[in-house]
Amino acid sequence: MKNTKELIDLLDLDDLENNIFSGKSVTIGSDIVFGGQVLAQAINAGYRTIPKDRFLHSLHGYFLEAGDLTSDIHYHVTEIRNGGSFSTRRVTAFQQDKTIFIMAASFHKKEEGFEHQAIMNTDIKLPEDLMSWDEMAIQFGDFLPKSTKLFLSIDRPIDFKPAHVQNPLDPKNLPPKEEVWFKLKGEIPSMSIQKKHQILTYISDYNVLNAAFNPNAKKYHFGNTQTASLDHSMWFFRDFDFDDWMLFSAESPNVFGARGFVRGTIFTRDGKLIASFAQEGLMRPKK
Repeated sequence: MKNTKELIDLLDLDDLENNIFSGKSVTIGSDIVFGGQVLAQAINAGYRTIPKDRFLHSLHGYFLEAGDLTSDIHYHVTEIRNGGSFSTRRVTAFQQDKTIFIMAASFHKKEEGFEHQAIMNTDIKLPEDLMSWDEMAIQFGDFLPKSTKLFLSIDRPIDFKPAHVQNPLDPKNLPPKEEVWFKLKGEIPSMSIQKKHQILTYISDYNVLNAAFNPNAKKYHFGNTQTASLDHSMWFFRDFDFDDWMLFSAESPNVFGARGFVRGTIFTRDGKLIASFAQEGLMRPKK
């Protein structure tokens, strides 16, 4: 995938029958399906069964099996409840009769109320002063480990600019946090809030476990550690547009027992809090 249109097409499922939908997969460099894709496609399926005046406000998903890139993924939506203000759906993803993912999602009718929000960290470099993954691959590709260069060089519809970059040849132990600016590539079409939620969730599964690796980066990294998303949760707060850079800000309060826990927030460039996320991932040192 090279641009936003291709990402939108990937997340838009085919309607089979009786609340069952089907989607394809595109690799992001791994030999298994990217968890962010499954999450986003599950949201697409859930929204197909929801009244137009209700919008996703939270989801909780569990990855049960690795997805096969060569097989279609089928999503079955179960209507759990339609209340006066909230609707709840369960989405089950399966391949060849094997369940690979389950998700519970809640949708809320728009309401007015009082508010507050966390403040975005402004003590970091702006995206114009940072290098993107694409630029790193071009400038430093000859010096990078083969696996790192391959990952950075893959076509993707998103630009990522980390606020701090580890030297893979001489990594340092760092605080358990990660801040990354991101922006969609290419022409960005007008989008419904439903489509924005799908794309933001897709992006939210990138960069998550970096915060959990940082305190032990001298010894452990993606090359010598088996990693996988075990679960993923999102909470959506305010509407937004993808017309400028956004900030992904994550922290890891705990790594223990071969699992790393990460939580974080996503802000627009002007500091509007639009979503929060949390994930626990497998971090098993390879023997």
